[in-house]
Amino acid sequence: MLTAEKVKEYAKKCGADIVGIGSLDRFQGAPREMDPRYIFPEAKSIIGLGFRILRGSLRGIEEGTYFAAYPSMGYAHINLVYAPNVLREVACLIEDEGYEAVPIQNMVIGASVDILQGKPNRISIPVSPEKPAPDVLLHFRIAAVICGMGEIGYSKLFLSPEFGPRQRLAFILTDAPLEPDPIYEGPPICDRCLLCVSECSGKAISGERTVRVKIAGREFEWGELNEERCMLAYTGGARKTNPFLPPDFPEIDFEGIERGGPGYSRPEWLALQNTPYMSTSLYVFHHCSAIEGARGCIRACMIHLEEEGRIKNKFKEPFRKRRPWLL
Repeated sequence: MLTAEKVKEYAKKCGADIVGIGSLDRFQGAPREMDPRYIFPEAKSIIGLGFRILRGSLRGIEEGTYFAAYPSMGYAHINLVYAPNVLREVACLIEDEGYEAVPIQNMVIGASVDILQGKPNRISIPVSPEKPAPDVLLHFRIAAVICGMGEIGYSKLFLSPEFGPRQRLAFILTDAPLEPDPIYEGPPICDRCLLCVSECSGKAISGERTVRVKIAGREFEWGELNEERCMLAYTGGARKTNPFLPPDFPEIDFEGIERGGPGYSRPEWLALQNTPYMSTSLYVFHHCSAIEGARGCIRACMIHLEEEGRIKNKFKEPFRKRRPWLL
């Protein structure tokens, strides 16, 4: 008999660090373009899998001497290699029991939602009037909340009680009637220290304007995110945090970038892709160079949560041992 405990135990045996299960009715009210019930209308359960980002994969960026570990092992390897293998093994377990399993890895080919502008895309058309355009884009952070795995912090990153902001996510939709976990009710993880706001190289998170959503009857709030500033800073657009920028690369005025701009067709983004380190990263890792290393939303957040004892993954030494560098 397939039970929630059997699925969780097997997923962890296969390599997942965190596992949670949610019921599909918790997606009530989600936009059609982001509602997984359109992917699998008969699904009864969603299984969330979390894979830790190694603290050590951020060490080289913290020291300013080795930038490849985070985009390779902290992003590409988890999303493109490790998590898909675990997804397949767990999905096989479910299908061996006679239920269907839809694996959803952390990769977007052509989503129905413009990721940067948060509105429907125009690159695909619905196959029938009652369906949204493909590909339906599951909101991973909200899905993780629905699976009872943690909360959404002020940075808009998903925070787990185990690792804080240090995990990647993947999901399985299934028609197996698995017992759902409750929405996370443990001690709050985010204490609104706002270090994610002050430490972000691109000033992408507002310290004043917030976004509120209801998930399964609970209200969640985070700082309004300027996705274009985030994209440009994360991939090395801020000169003070990127030792690989050519000397003639133009300075980016982050504060002059408003939300809802041209997105991936931005001249600055196209220029960044053509810088040597970025273009090599895209070729080797199939991912942007992540040179900024999530300076505010992951590193500053992680350091604070560890210092305050708000996460379970403990270390013998503090992460930050020296004054943070800036060019």
